[in-house]
Amino acid sequence: MALAAKLFRFKIELSDLEKSSYRSLDFRVAQHPSETLAYLLTRVFAYALSYEDGIEFPPGGLSDPDSPAVRVVSRTGDVLVAIEVGNPSARKIHKVSKASKKLKIYTYKDPQVLLNEMATEQIHRRNEIEIYSIPISFLDRLAEKVKKENRWTLIYMDGSIMVNGEDLTEGCEIKRY
Repeated sequence: MALAAKLFRFKIELSDLEKSSYRSLDFRVAQHPSETLAYLLTRVFAYALSYEDGIEFPPGGLSDPDSPAVRVVSRTGDVLVAIEVGNPSARKIHKVSKASKKLKIYTYKDPQVLLNEMATEQIHRRNEIEIYSIPISFLDRLAEKVKKENRWTLIYMDGSIMVNGEDLTEGCEIKRY
């Protein structure tokens, strides 16, 4: 019997001072049985920090290897922004970059591995891809406190993120490459 996905709800008061954007987000995200909490939390941060009209977790979820982890879709169905998580293969980066107008990658793994692979492979619009690195230690601390229902205040400023919740206050620097 296949394992079922776990569903998490996030109510986030987002203050993105870099974009002068203040939003109340309320969304659910399913954790695929093979997905770690670090990967799930990276998807949550990618969604929140990239938030704009049309953002979604693709319908096929992580079971669809051709879909990005998160995407922004226009009213006509075009993928405006594709957002990958982790260290996707150079082949997938190339394919997703060609299929979308913009590509962002949020990684919690060693970003140098990703950068080295990208440097040696042919990748469409390689120099336009935004790469963000979230420290695994930060995600591990949050993973210990994540619940089925999460109410967080998230402040993003000068490349740093601060998360406050019922019983947590954690922060870190998110490096951009």
